[in-house]
Amino acid sequence: MDRRRFLQTGAVLGAAAAAGCMEGAAPEEETAVPAVADPLYRISLAEWSYFRELFGSGISALRDGSFRDDASLLYQGELDHLDFPARARSHGIEAVEYVNTFFFDRARDEEYLADLKSRCDGEGVTSLLIMCDAEGDIGAPDTAARAQSVENHHKWVEAAAFLGCHSVRVNAASAGSFEEQQQLAADGLRQLCEYADGYDVDVLVENHGYLSSNGQWLAGTIARVDHPRVGTLPDFGNFWTSYEPEELYDRYQGVTELMPYARAVSAKSYDFDEDGNETAIDYERMMRIVLDAGYRGWVGIEFEGRMAADEGIVKTKDLLERLRDELAPDYA
Repeated sequence: MDRRRFLQTGAVLGAAAAAGCMEGAAPEEETAVPAVADPLYRISLAEWSYFRELFGSGISALRDGSFRDDASLLYQGELDHLDFPARARSHGIEAVEYVNTFFFDRARDEEYLADLKSRCDGEGVTSLLIMCDAEGDIGAPDTAARAQSVENHHKWVEAAAFLGCHSVRVNAASAGSFEEQQQLAADGLRQLCEYADGYDVDVLVENHGYLSSNGQWLAGTIARVDHPRVGTLPDFGNFWTSYEPEELYDRYQGVTELMPYARAVSAKSYDFDEDGNETAIDYERMMRIVLDAGYRGWVGIEFEGRMAADEGIVKTKDLLERLRDELAPDYA
């Protein structure tokens, strides 16, 4: 029960008790407290929204790979990863989605993870998932390289379980033909799912560039994995199937194709007009696709625009809350 409902219930019971103590009072009638309907979806926050504040100049170490020799090169921003849950809570957000490159060398540091978990508990914030990057190609054509990538992800599965996350998000990177990449990525994902099953953690794949941004390809890959632990994390952006030349897969078609497997949703945002609508993405259309698929879980804000992160997060949250209210009658 949330605080508001607790106080409402307490007020009703308190009034009833006072009436019962009055001499000669008539027998009280039971007072019903109106039930509060569950929201269509709840709103979480992806840590990537603060990538500039967290990386600072460390973004260059991510791009050139020098962080692999010294992960501290990544942590050059004004915001510390451990303070992320409190920042989310300051916006009234009660659940978070981490990115592994903001604590890349801490996956098996139990003292550090315990500190993070304690801070979440103190803020009343739930840890939902860890987005995993820079751990090799899980669909690598070379068998040994593919196995190494799977093993590289083990520590993040363990960290996710420790923090209470339901999932890790991985990238289905591969090479070869359309079908060859499906087969290779499915093999790596299946191996990781088998390991994650022992930790009660799901393995989600996001549309995150190249063939993974082709909704048909990724949906087919997930079907090939054929494991109860595998799913998708559809992102409203990230539909570039090629960067040179630039080729963009239809975002609405892509999300529609990925939603049947969705266990999380990433609400990417960039900029907003004077009415509070996202300028690159038709959010109402996108949220109808999400809801029409029967999804009622967390929708994670992932702001990636030029305005200050806190401003972009608030604007995205306001938009998602407004649409939730406006769409509720259609999905009652």
